[in-house]
Amino acid sequence: MNQQTFNHASGYSSHNTIQLVRGGIHYFDLLEELIDRAKESIHLQVYIYEEDETGLRVTHALIRAAQRGVKVYMLLDGYASRALSEASITDIRKAGIHFRWFEPLLKGRRFYVGRRMHHKIFVADGLYSLVGGMNISNRYNDLPDQPAWLDWAAYTKGEVSTELHNRCMQMWYRGNRKAMLSSMRTPFGDGDCLIRVRINDWVRNRNQISRSYLEMFHRAQSQITIMSSYFLPGRVFRKNLQQAAMRGVRVRIVLTKISDIMLAKLAERFFYPWLLRRKIEIYEYRKKVVHGKIATYDGHWVTVGSYNFNDLSAYASIELNLDVHNQTFSSQVDQTLEEIIKRDCDQITEEALTRKTNLWDQLVYRLAYALVRLIFFLFTFYFRQEKKR
Repeated sequence: MNQQTFNHASGYSSHNTIQLVRGGIHYFDLLEELIDRAKESIHLQVYIYEEDETGLRVTHALIRAAQRGVKVYMLLDGYASRALSEASITDIRKAGIHFRWFEPLLKGRRFYVGRRMHHKIFVADGLYSLVGGMNISNRYNDLPDQPAWLDWAAYTKGEVSTELHNRCMQMWYRGNRKAMLSSMRTPFGDGDCLIRVRINDWVRNRNQISRSYLEMFHRAQSQITIMSSYFLPGRVFRKNLQQAAMRGVRVRIVLTKISDIMLAKLAERFFYPWLLRRKIEIYEYRKKVVHGKIATYDGHWVTVGSYNFNDLSAYASIELNLDVHNQTFSSQVDQTLEEIIKRDCDQITEEALTRKTNLWDQLVYRLAYALVRLIFFLFTFYFRQEKKR
């Protein structure tokens, strides 16, 4: 199969360049630079947007762009960003920014039922884009007294950014014809990196990211490395992980030691014995919270974006990843993850786990796992607290 046929059959575009960006100051410096360089349009679609130093920095940059005539569109998740104040939203709209909430299926003054828009996308002029796991919040930035959580984004230029622009327009206009009329095409870029956009939206029968992971498990011949926050694989993923390990593929899972959600970490450790019995290696990153979602196999393929390795991402949230089929980029990602594993991680061995885990711990992990599964099932529903007068 030649490259043109491969691109068409697999959904990859070829006229792209790509760069891996680590979360923190480098990401937010780049984000502000791209906002300040934008000439025609900006799309920002994000799960969490907070009114802290980082949020204000991004807001001010977007306002500057709108004031110089750039069309700026902000789409925020109506659940995770609900703390954004009415005063801030008013200022954003007065500056000429098009602002909208991603709405659930059903909501009221005291309840919220529906999907979450979990992806994190930035696109400027349909040419430059950032796709990753970073929300707009101090937790993902490097501050003087607070290093950023460990996270990743892909910085791309070319055809894939145009596709992301059109995807954002479709999300903004809820898929109607106006979105199609507003779509754009840009001239082919100078790069030759194969990249495809992958979406998970189970309600809309789109499970592309889940299929990408299954393809990785089936095709890998030598090594798979997965970094994930909130690692709770479902039955299908566990089966495919096991099959890859059984045919001799070295499988490494990089997880967090310091968790922002302790219940999720306890539930995650419920899987450790299962993984270790199947010779799957576990590494815990010890410096900060791991929020990154990235995987690679055999030195030629990478997926990066917002997709967590659990049923919440698989069946509930709207997620977006980029799949990259490029040996140079994949080798860079492999080297970066290898350095993190060697320098900043502790390996969890079966012997050490047996020695440190007693019957009480096992019970706690099992109960935590059962509770998290229940929460995942009920995740779309919460009661709003009445504001105190």
